[in-house]
Amino acid sequence: MADTNASLTKTTPQEVVISVVLGLVAPLIAIVLILALINKIQGDQVDADSPEIADKSILKNIAPVAQLEALDANAPKVEKSGEEVFNAVCTSCHTSGALGAPKFNNKADWASRLGQGFEKLTENAINGIRGMPARGGNPDLTDDEMARAVAYMANSSGANFKAPEAAAPAEAAAPATAGAGQPASGGAADGKAIYEAGCSACHGAGVAGAPKLGDKAAWASRIKSGNDALYGSVLKGKGAMPAKGGNDALGDADVKAAVDYMVGQSK
Repeated sequence: MADTNASLTKTTPQEVVISVVLGLVAPLIAIVLILALINKIQGDQVDADSPEIADKSILKNIAPVAQLEALDANAPKVEKSGEEVFNAVCTSCHTSGALGAPKFNNKADWASRLGQGFEKLTENAINGIRGMPARGGNPDLTDDEMARAVAYMANSSGANFKAPEAAAPAEAAAPATAGAGQPASGGAADGKAIYEAGCSACHGAGVAGAPKLGDKAAWASRIKSGNDALYGSVLKGKGAMPAKGGNDALGDADVKAAVDYMVGQSK
């Protein structure tokens, strides 16, 4: 009986070698897989404090929220079609349905609204209603332009509204002769518009160390340096602020007008 048990439990040298090899290889494979996983996780991580990421974040925050278009004040106004108004203003909400706006070319969204009639819908678009600001947030749009935009959107969803036709552009007024005391291109009114369209993104809240509009303490040392120094800083960029506030379409006179406006509001 003892001999039988010994023969059953006897291990050959080959079996011993295989057991040792397997005992070493299995942990090594596990270690390699773990290291590979750790390396992948570290590679996917982004250092939020790195200068590159910080710069990208600042540029995104200070990107102009709108673009200004230089227009000849004496040129006749050419009214926009309904489609042009939609593409310029309305599409931001009426394409995605943001803030509950009825989507363009969506009969289900427009069904209950069409019953209100063309005049009522146009009135709501002009005066604003619920989440929609008056004239879609663009005060320069005329009543007729708003009516065309309403007709364009409603007709895409089953209505048959007749939009007002665009009137022939009036003849341009004779250009006034610039005289002493007449503001050059980019006066105070233009400076305010430029500020609101771009500069306010940072100077309205003090983002990235920008002096807030109206904060006399923050502006004191800057105003003391003189307007020429301020113009140069904005035109060329300084610190986190890119040249011309990130809007290369602005002319030098426009930039200076914006600086003059901010300085005037912060003395």
